[in-house]
Amino acid sequence: MMRRSPMLRGGALVAIAASASLVLAACGSSNPLASSSGKVVIGSANFPENELLAEIYSIALKAKGVSVTDKFNIGAREVYYPEIKKGAVSIIPEYNGALLTVAVDPSSTAATTAQVNAALAAKLPKTLEILNSSSALDSDSVTVTQAFATAHHLTSKSSIGALAPYASSMVFGGPPEFATRSDGIAGLKKHYGLTFKSFDPLDESGPITIKALQDGTVQAADVFTTTPQIETDHFVTLADPKFNFAAQNVTPLVYKKAMTPTIVATLNAISAKLTTAALLQLDTAVIVNHDSYSSVAMGWLQAERLPH
Repeated sequence: MMRRSPMLRGGALVAIAASASLVLAACGSSNPLASSSGKVVIGSANFPENELLAEIYSIALKAKGVSVTDKFNIGAREVYYPEIKKGAVSIIPEYNGALLTVAVDPSSTAATTAQVNAALAAKLPKTLEILNSSSALDSDSVTVTQAFATAHHLTSKSSIGALAPYASSMVFGGPPEFATRSDGIAGLKKHYGLTFKSFDPLDESGPITIKALQDGTVQAADVFTTTPQIETDHFVTLADPKFNFAAQNVTPLVYKKAMTPTIVATLNAISAKLTTAALLQLDTAVIVNHDSYSSVAMGWLQAERLPH
């Protein structure tokens, strides 16, 4: 269960976010402790949730005296992973299963959080390591509209494989990289025997993907499981019993040489407090309510009594 806090009661998130924005300027990187606390570049992928997580990391580390440079919205994993591998970026909020199967070991069959993290510990380049995973999960998924589900007698308990009789007439939508990733179109064919009529490259579970589902341009799509519209638009996410998508816990990926005890302790403290329910609420604030990333991040850190 998510920790009860003032932020989690109805609209209090907005109030906290608004008040937090007034003091955000005080959390700069000019803290005199920065020389001993470390110096890092924090990056993010190119979708709202990941940028928000990077903002949380940034604010907390600045509050602990770390000198922080923000480099958000870099792109997909294929773009930012080489950057952190060579040390141009020091910290990225990652999703452990996707990191493993996309960037580190596409042939991996690890499924659970423990299995995935063990595989990462064994196979990450020596320049990199993962810190503690949070319990917060945001996975890729195969998602359809309620209308499509009703017409084909599907529920959230139905397997992705239930699409087999219809796949040849379906257009599948997702981010461009889904077409070539091992857990993307190839994985759906390998694990569930699905061969779709075509693939439509869209965005990272964002407004283009949501609209394409809504208007029937695509009949199924890769929608991240903490996307608020799954609930607001009553989409149906199909079950993945064959673990095409490995566990995807929010996990800091870091460049080892840039780490200090302060940085590691701060990021691990964030992971300890971050839950799936909290992540969904934070996503709703920035995606649906259009609150600012900085104020939402600050509000959550304040509510959880983390550095801010």
